[in-house]
Amino acid sequence: MLKGIAASSGVVVAKAYKLEQPTVNVVRRTADVQAEIDKFKAAIVKTQHDIETIKAKAVGKLTDDELAIFDAHIMVTQDPEFTGQMEEMIRSEAVNAEYATQEVSNMFIHMFENMDDPYFRERAADIKDVSYRLQCHILDLIIPDLSLINEEVIIVANDLTPSDTAQLNKQFTKGFATQIGGRTSHSAIMARSLEIPAIVGISGLLDHVNHGDILVLDAIDGFVIVNPDAKDLKHYKNKAENFAELKASLKIMKDAESITLDHRRVELVGNIGTPNDVESVLANGGEGVGLYRTEFLYMDATTLPTEEDQFVAYKTVLEKMGKHPVVVRTLDIGGDKELSYLPIPHEMNPFLGYRAIRLCLDQKDIFRTQVRALLRASVYGKLCIMFPMIATLGEFRAAKQFVLDNDKELRAEGIAVSKDYEIGMMVEIPAAAILADQFAKESDFFSIGTNDLVQYSMAADRMSEKVSYLYQPLNPSLLRLIKLTIDGAHSQGKWCGMCGELAGDEIAAPVLLGLGLDEFSMSASSILQTRKTIRALKYSDMQIMAEKALKLSTQEEVIELIKASI
Repeated sequence: MLKGIAASSGVVVAKAYKLEQPTVNVVRRTADVQAEIDKFKAAIVKTQHDIETIKAKAVGKLTDDELAIFDAHIMVTQDPEFTGQMEEMIRSEAVNAEYATQEVSNMFIHMFENMDDPYFRERAADIKDVSYRLQCHILDLIIPDLSLINEEVIIVANDLTPSDTAQLNKQFTKGFATQIGGRTSHSAIMARSLEIPAIVGISGLLDHVNHGDILVLDAIDGFVIVNPDAKDLKHYKNKAENFAELKASLKIMKDAESITLDHRRVELVGNIGTPNDVESVLANGGEGVGLYRTEFLYMDATTLPTEEDQFVAYKTVLEKMGKHPVVVRTLDIGGDKELSYLPIPHEMNPFLGYRAIRLCLDQKDIFRTQVRALLRASVYGKLCIMFPMIATLGEFRAAKQFVLDNDKELRAEGIAVSKDYEIGMMVEIPAAAILADQFAKESDFFSIGTNDLVQYSMAADRMSEKVSYLYQPLNPSLLRLIKLTIDGAHSQGKWCGMCGELAGDEIAAPVLLGLGLDEFSMSASSILQTRKTIRALKYSDMQIMAEKALKLSTQEEVIELIKASI
């Protein structure tokens, strides 16, 4: 039995298809410059053709947002900051093309892998995917075509690139297991979209599985059984049938109300990164967007996005969501999230440094472009503007006044702006949670960012394996900060949501409900299960349970209490 991270739920039994990718051996050597440039340019053309072919095969299987990954890959091959540096290295150092490709790619991969945000860390996989394909074409190596699989299998690999995952045929690929990866990797995201069971991060997977082995893939509890006995086979086939029944039952939740047995109503909304993500939120019965991460507009560009670029993106999301609220987080970049075209000083503690609202209030020209685009788009839906990393009332007041000043300027120019958009803030710094009752006098709403709130409260880098045991979102200390925030909002008649990972955690939903949370924002795939959970609970019972949880001493005691109360 091999343990990993369940990235896309399901249970399946099938033969192992062990994906053996060609090995790229790169050694620096002096080479004929023009010959290497010709090889390099030919490899770029072949790589672009590959990506376009893969995308064409994936149409109808993936969402527009997932298909856009391949547009991003083509953009990488056209990016002068990427391929331009490779070509320049070949010319200036007279080295072989595969070596230049590897050296420049590694530099970009290192930059992305050292970012704090898991989404951006996983973008290193995009660079690896494109550069690997480039190197294979330079060296005339054959890349396996997974679309040719014609029997039921479970793919076993060190990792699956977005290109690999897009080629999977659901009829034959019953699931996959990888040795590395996380829940936010492209392959995991695509697996959830395709509804293919997947487990990632299985240490030693390739050492224990051979091509043709029979596997049980339990992507509910997160483990693989190699060559199971008859008893195990029967058990997991039954478990697979039960899971299929559960999925069918969740579909009826799409249009159901998010309401408890004693009529307490909450809002279940989705986190998005691009306008294309809205379809998934709506398909899963989302009642709005609780977090639109606008930094992706900046990360996917080679220069600062213009006011018009941003206006179109925000307008698209607001129009698609109609009467439902859309919470747009203003630019959350700086420190650990770098833009190649926006130099930011290196800092010893980037998580605590010059980033988010701190950067925006300092570089007001960048902030103004975004705020104007948001205000122009406000007439197309129900807009909520949210500032990240607010620590003091002074910061919030300055940011809010900046929005109001731009509102006034736009109206003076004769440009329409909605009269009823909201201005709120993320609560992710303990100081803001403790002073929530004062912030609530001036903020229209709060949204709790638990990822950073836990990190800052525990003084523990959530990316450090050595202190990962301190990442305890259900520790009573965190629950007390959450309660302070919710009560602070309610004391002034304001609403409080949550957009951190905890909002979509099934075990956390009962206690968050009991603490009085109004809005739960999560990945779209978690909405239906959370709705089913909420509809099976009594708010009054969860209030009693939450009060008990606040008086406990450890996260383990809280989890035990929750399980005993539902």
